[in-house]
Amino acid sequence: MKISKGTIVRTILLLIAIINMGLQHFGIDVIKVDESEIASLVEYIIEIAIIVVGFWKNNSYTDEAIKADELLRRMKEEK
Repeated sequence: MKISKGTIVRTILLLIAIINMGLQHFGIDVIKVDESEIASLVEYIIEIAIIVVGFWKNNSYTDEAIKADELLRRMKEEK
């Protein structure tokens, strides 16, 4: 049986949430965050992901990609 990384991460986060809920029920705050902190963190992560993906997609790093860019440039010049 092969379990994906996403399944493992979601399971761990679920367990942390359940443990935190149980501790809160008994008056113990282990993970103290408010909604604005979570929203700020999510926005920050999304912004970083967009920057990284955009940078990666718009730049050629491998020899094959550099050759493909050169071929594309030559094809555009021939038109």
